[in-house]
Amino acid sequence: MDRNRLLLFITLSVVITFGFQFLLPGPPRHPTAQSVAAVRPSDVSPAVAPAPASQVSGTAPDTRATPRVAIDAPRVVGSISLVGARLDDLSLRDYHDAVQKSSPLVQLLAPADAPYPSSIQLGWAAGDGVRVPDQASVWKNDGGALTASHPVSLSWDNGQGLVFRVDYSVDKNYMFTARQSVRNGTDKALKIWPWQRVRRDYTPPPASYGTFEGMLGVLDHTTHQAAYGKIVGEAQKNAGVAFSHEAPGGWAGFTDKYWLTVLIPDQAAPVINQLYFAHEDGTDHYQVSYQTADPQIVAPGATASFDNRLFVGAKEVHLLDRYQDQDHIPLLSYAVDWGWFYFLTKPFFYVIDWIYSLVGNFGIAIMIFTVLVKIVFYPLAAKSYQSMGKMRLLAPKIQAARDRHKDDPAKQQAAMMEVYKEEGISPLAQAGGCLPLLIQIPVFISLYSVILVMIEMRQAPFFGWIRDLSVVDPTNIFNLFGLIPFNPALISPYLHLGVWPVLLGITMYFQQMLNPPPPDPVQARMFKFMPVFLTFLMGRAPAGLVVYWTWNNLLTIGQQWYIQRSVKLDKVKV
Repeated sequence: MDRNRLLLFITLSVVITFGFQFLLPGPPRHPTAQSVAAVRPSDVSPAVAPAPASQVSGTAPDTRATPRVAIDAPRVVGSISLVGARLDDLSLRDYHDAVQKSSPLVQLLAPADAPYPSSIQLGWAAGDGVRVPDQASVWKNDGGALTASHPVSLSWDNGQGLVFRVDYSVDKNYMFTARQSVRNGTDKALKIWPWQRVRRDYTPPPASYGTFEGMLGVLDHTTHQAAYGKIVGEAQKNAGVAFSHEAPGGWAGFTDKYWLTVLIPDQAAPVINQLYFAHEDGTDHYQVSYQTADPQIVAPGATASFDNRLFVGAKEVHLLDRYQDQDHIPLLSYAVDWGWFYFLTKPFFYVIDWIYSLVGNFGIAIMIFTVLVKIVFYPLAAKSYQSMGKMRLLAPKIQAARDRHKDDPAKQQAAMMEVYKEEGISPLAQAGGCLPLLIQIPVFISLYSVILVMIEMRQAPFFGWIRDLSVVDPTNIFNLFGLIPFNPALISPYLHLGVWPVLLGITMYFQQMLNPPPPDPVQARMFKFMPVFLTFLMGRAPAGLVVYWTWNNLLTIGQQWYIQRSVKLDKVKV
């Protein structure tokens, strides 16, 4: 395989793969959940009225003026509305909207009149005219705020002999436990179906290419995904039900780039998971719900309960791993979008995170990791660069052979083979020299995934003006790095070009200078243009990725120069 053609192919592949992130809001890379026949609570038992969990349309009443139960835990702060017993106000203490610590906390759940309303609610369905709590029901709090050491108990009396309770507790991180219970004070047995739902009453802006946002869940120990556009399409075909599935346990909810809001029912109980969508009064409403597939039979004087967990927080890798292992929540760590090369991305993250624990800077950790990768692949790189060095020395002879027979391709090829034979070069060795280039593709994409979607990289500083490795270099040469009070990116996003992307282009140019020139003039012109094109393209990439690529280029230049410097035609056999 011709090395120059392969290098051109790889470069174009990287350009196409990552260019879509900046040119188009591409679709999610993962398969989405397939719609199945809708299973409604009324289909489970003819005696049961349609569950409130299916009522996704409509806006919940504003409850911020009503009594609330404060939430004051180590990593979350917010409140529970006593109208509807909704968990609809929750912010993360450790994360801010911007790098500045004075910026607002990241808010994952918000009341109905907030810009981005989202809530979690637990309830019951029942037949035989039994009155159950609804959106407007006002609950009572037994007293006190919800803290990591103090659970709270909410209760509601239906006036017919039934008392409904929701007992909330929260750990030191982002996991809530919610026990639903019903005490039957009547003289007959009743059937009750507990349900849980998480609502999102808005459509988030399109996710960047390479990240998935939307419905995410694990059903039957298999991950299921549905982007917002897919949810709308499936719901329109199935009377508002985008997805329905019955199986024990699992979990489901909504995922964002860095955040996760999911319901985790009792893992032993058969439950019906459904995904709904409705558009009403100009507002989009999305809902993921669970309901027990079988009713709970509550005998006279008895109490029936159902346990749930709710995760509302940041997708921190080690924390998700711990919940998955200790609490036996299936595949919770896969809430992180590890990307195509998950088998590389996950180990890469652990290594980089371990290095970070030693050096305290993710940018430096990425650089050290790059050096380790170079060391691992040095034997392959040495073979490749020796091959390139020898081909560079042979370039004048090969070009002369081309020129002598430029009108006869067959003789031209024969003359080139004669040059290879005289110098003891096997053309097949050139293909083996391309192997390091092929290896770089999954390594690059995996590091891209680590930098793009790992919350540990969010707002992680490097040095100087790079205060967040997960966003673009904030400097711009087109306004003289801020000296001119105007933002050229308002004219075109390609008019944002920071210092690090410029350094990337410069190092790429010098790296090309060490390679043998392509014999094809068209290829040669494309190679000369590539550093310029990639400089502008990577001007909109996360700064951490640009730092990695620039540093990798510098290491490659040093490695390539050192190896090729020792190449002699009469000593090195390729």
